[in-house]
Amino acid sequence: MKTSIKTRDLKIDSSGWLGCREIASPNFDKRPEDASPELLVIHNISLPPEEFGGGYIEKLFTNSLDPAEHPYFEEISELRVSSHLLIDRAGEITQFVSFDERAWHAGESSWCGRSNCNDYSIGIELEGSDNQKFTDDQYRVLAEATGLIVNRYPSISAENIVGHSDIAPERKTDPGPHFDWERYRHKLESN
Repeated sequence: MKTSIKTRDLKIDSSGWLGCREIASPNFDKRPEDASPELLVIHNISLPPEEFGGGYIEKLFTNSLDPAEHPYFEEISELRVSSHLLIDRAGEITQFVSFDERAWHAGESSWCGRSNCNDYSIGIELEGSDNQKFTDDQYRVLAEATGLIVNRYPSISAENIVGHSDIAPERKTDPGPHFDWERYRHKLESN
């Protein structure tokens, strides 16, 4: 059984790493010169769909997903995507991209009239799906990690913490109907 990371022991270093488990993704690039994090986007992901564990998300984010391991992987093995953070079902955090870099998590997107959300956002993936509730550990760790991120990047206001469905409503539904925004925001206020 995995041990949850105690986020209260973590801090963001000068290069934008949280000090948690790190697996570097090649799927990132530099933010535009005039861009810095102003938006936090919450996603959900499970690979294969509706299944948890197995390390497949890490393989997707590092371009090492074997299409022969599952029929669904044949459809997505060529994708080049990443996220800054992944919070698994036990609340363990893995960071794939520095917060100061542009992770490829949002795709075609827009927020408040600005397109290309990857340019100015931080993406957090929760291991989950639209059809299942998230765990207590995930809410706790997500709120604590959000607090650290907002302290480092104060331009991320409460109004600029959104779901993937908010920035790409015609394409995406995550974090989905089982993500409890009220619970998350209450935990944010409690930290």
